[in-house]
Amino acid sequence: MLKIVKTSILVATASLAISNVAHANINDALQNICTIVQTDDKGELRKKMKKVQSDYRMKLKDYYSGVTCGGNSLIRTAMLNNAVETGTLLVKKMPKSDLTTPEQDGKTLQAWIAENGLDASPISAVLKDRI
Repeated sequence: MLKIVKTSILVATASLAISNVAHANINDALQNICTIVQTDDKGELRKKMKKVQSDYRMKLKDYYSGVTCGGNSLIRTAMLNNAVETGTLLVKKMPKSDLTTPEQDGKTLQAWIAENGLDASPISAVLKDRI
């Protein structure tokens, strides 16, 4: 009976350790995604998204809400930095339903765009066409 308890504790500890390592690795993989978006490097963003999908089986919608760049989401960061190529790619890769849901501050992308006067942005046009 004591062996079973020790074995189950060992298995539980090992699974928690593996879970923490996987979480740390995904954070490392996404570490420079804000810089990639800000510099409007569409090719590098594609590579990053493909690597995360192949290594961790996560699509953009799975990690989009967890990544912030100075308090802004990836699409907002692209709009603020006039990163048209990466912003357009992000809008096209996100599910339509996720584009209309409120973000962390409770505002939808469209409301935030109108509030910040970014209606003339090409990314805003792509977003309107997509929704």
